[in-house]
Amino acid sequence: MADKDVLIDIFTRADLIMQSDIKFRQMIGAGQLQIVYYPVRGQEVVSSAMMAAVNQDDYLVTIYRGLHDQLAKGIPSKDLWAEFAGKMAGTCKGKGGPMHITHPETGVMVTTGIVGSGIPIANGLALGSQLDKDGKVTVCCFGDGASNIGAFHEGLNMAQVWKLPVIFLCQNNLYSEHTPMAFATSSDSIKQRGDGLGMRSVQVNGNDASAMYAAAKEAVEHARAGHGPTLIEAMTFRFHGHLLGDTSHYIPKEEMEQAKKDDPMPILRQQLLDLQVSEADIAAIEAKNAGIIEEASQFALDAPYPPGEEYRIDVLDVEIAA
Repeated sequence: MADKDVLIDIFTRADLIMQSDIKFRQMIGAGQLQIVYYPVRGQEVVSSAMMAAVNQDDYLVTIYRGLHDQLAKGIPSKDLWAEFAGKMAGTCKGKGGPMHITHPETGVMVTTGIVGSGIPIANGLALGSQLDKDGKVTVCCFGDGASNIGAFHEGLNMAQVWKLPVIFLCQNNLYSEHTPMAFATSSDSIKQRGDGLGMRSVQVNGNDASAMYAAAKEAVEHARAGHGPTLIEAMTFRFHGHLLGDTSHYIPKEEMEQAKKDDPMPILRQQLLDLQVSEADIAAIEAKNAGIIEEASQFALDAPYPPGEEYRIDVLDVEIAA
């Protein structure tokens, strides 16, 4: 098991994610926010353990279902909430929304809206680090569905050939939007695809904080030492539909029930209690996160929208000839 301080760190990040997800869904349901939202409940520990193993100036490339990755990497909640709400105070002045979160100050370089497209971008960041010898590692997060995209195979091959300092974190929740993995993926695991490329590849229970942290830490050390990439297939599950409003009817009832019984958050909380972290100390972490979220959500509601002229700045304006 990871030591107590590491697990406290992971729990703190994961609880912020969990409470943020709950608050987003509550506010959308109440009509306070009118936004597209991708729930991440159930996948908090995967990203929290991964980001606990990297430095703040290491790079992250994630996807539009990446709220957990973005918060775990350290984007301030006020900035993130304002961007989700489309406000000028957001990370991209309200013009990116949840599909295009960027925050270089915490190493969140790109959030992509196209499945699999982050992999070659991550390679570019990792190649830059390799050439500059800056010692940085790039983490690229994606789901199991992205392993069926050409960019996955081409990108992993390139990273392995060039020994790039990049970690490919496949958060395998077994469903690509509404499609079961077994229906569209020929291999039994995503790890097998990395094995076929000669890449260091591991499969881990992503909902086990200690196991996930150990796999992440080893991958980071491997990359930072100049030994090349790692593919981590982190097995996890999502407790809500791909998109808020999706009822998850395509997931067998017994499968969902079992996943919720194995909810990683109460398990991690109990592990802290077993390590003699007091109930009062855990409650203090939860209360602090609740305060951060309350302040951030109100800030997002109160912040102004971008003025009209702002929508023509930072965007490509192409005039199409008749």
